[in-house]
Amino acid sequence: MSRKKISTTIYITPEQNELLHLLHSRTKVPVAVYIREGIDLVLKKYEDSLPGQRTLEAAQVKEAARPAKK
Repeated sequence: MSRKKISTTIYITPEQNELLHLLHSRTKVPVAVYIREGIDLVLKKYEDSLPGQRTLEAAQVKEAARPAKK
């Protein structure tokens, strides 16, 4: 991810901090990368709640998941 990044402050639990740093020590991937990946996962999970045009594929998947009307 080479785009400009914005600095922000987050608060995590001591357990999350410990596990992130353990993961970093084993993989050498910066903790910030894991945090950005986590944010991307949440944004993907809740994309239906975000403004913007849905893709045709997303609309078809959502329509297929609805129960049939009687």
